[in-house]
Amino acid sequence: MKSYFSLFRIRMINGLQYRAVALGSVLTRFCWGIMEILAFFAIHQSGGDFSMTFSQTVSYIWMQQAFILMYNVIDGDQEIEASIQDGSVAYELTRPMNLYGNWFTRCLANRLSPTALNCLPVLALALLMPVPYGLKFPKAMTVVLFLASTVLALGVVGAIAMLMHITMFYTTSQRGTKIIGRAVTGFFAGGVIPLPYFPETFQKVVNLLPFAATQSTPLLIYSGALTGIDAVWAMGLQIFWLIALTALGYYATKRTLKRVVVQGG
Repeated sequence: MKSYFSLFRIRMINGLQYRAVALGSVLTRFCWGIMEILAFFAIHQSGGDFSMTFSQTVSYIWMQQAFILMYNVIDGDQEIEASIQDGSVAYELTRPMNLYGNWFTRCLANRLSPTALNCLPVLALALLMPVPYGLKFPKAMTVVLFLASTVLALGVVGAIAMLMHITMFYTTSQRGTKIIGRAVTGFFAGGVIPLPYFPETFQKVVNLLPFAATQSTPLLIYSGALTGIDAVWAMGLQIFWLIALTALGYYATKRTLKRVVVQGG
């Protein structure tokens, strides 16, 4: 466990060096958040009955933009992908560390370090926005549930990313997997449109999938659209998917490594 913590700390420090990139990301996220909010403002102004209020939607969007790099399943693990493609995974196998645990730790750090640089400036700008376009701070208990759900979401994101990396041992290139994965995870996780805006029957199915456990659950908890027993149930699903996907990824990695052949020398 100590070796994994050391690896996590090293990857975090490495990621925190890219401050200039983070500044550009903050401006992008802020502008994108404003555009999304204006689009939903027009939708709410047109009338209709929605499962989320405009205020809840605004909070959802700002928190999504602040933590979007943490919820990113697809990008951020170029070193892992390169090690599979060029065969340097052979060096990884010689280390006295489980490969799945090694890569899973990297996946978490690769998402947490840019989020640490990105989230606070975005949140600060969002809090300064005028009503009704600004971020609202919820009750203390809601914040606690949100933070707990976010930790679980990060774990689920890492577990899904690991399953995608394992497919590279069979496909060599992950381009096709990334294209499909970006569309599927973004849509079913509420990354494009918050899930409460979809028909109720659709929501019942999608909320059971692991994708909703990545960003939809923590964002809905923070915005106040998911409360009480529903929030507890959703977090229970996060725990289930974290355990199930991690176990599946560990088993798949162990089985795959038995057949790995590194070409060259």
